[in-house]
Amino acid sequence: QVQLVESGGGLVQAGGSLRLSCAASGRTASTYAMGWFRQAPGKERECVAAITWSGGRPSYADSVKGRFTISRDIAKNTVYLQMNSLKPEDTAVYYCAVNRRSWGLDKQLYDYWGQGTQVTVFL
Repeated sequence: QVQLVESGGGLVQAGGSLRLSCAASGRTASTYAMGWFRQAPGKERECVAAITWSGGRPSYADSVKGRFTISRDIAKNTVYLQMNSLKPEDTAVYYCAVNRRSWGLDKQLYDYWGQGTQVTVFL
């Protein structure tokens, strides 16, 4: 089992920044990649960024490219999502997840999920 705990969500004005953290524990040795997903009310859960367990191959959804940065602290078993230039359409519950299968941003590849953290961006 893998446990994931997200933190760092909150309320922010449009144009502002937030940094989300996801601490992983448990049986992480088989992890291939980690991803950040978000789900807004009435919408599908979508991947916004992913990174390999070793910290390589950062990838982003088109909607967040140039504004969000995913990174990994190997020593702390933690993945971060730095979100800049936030927009109201970024409002969602953000989840981190573990992928133990193969590279990709499809949520079907991710087996373990955190509890989510709310991000709300207002004008």
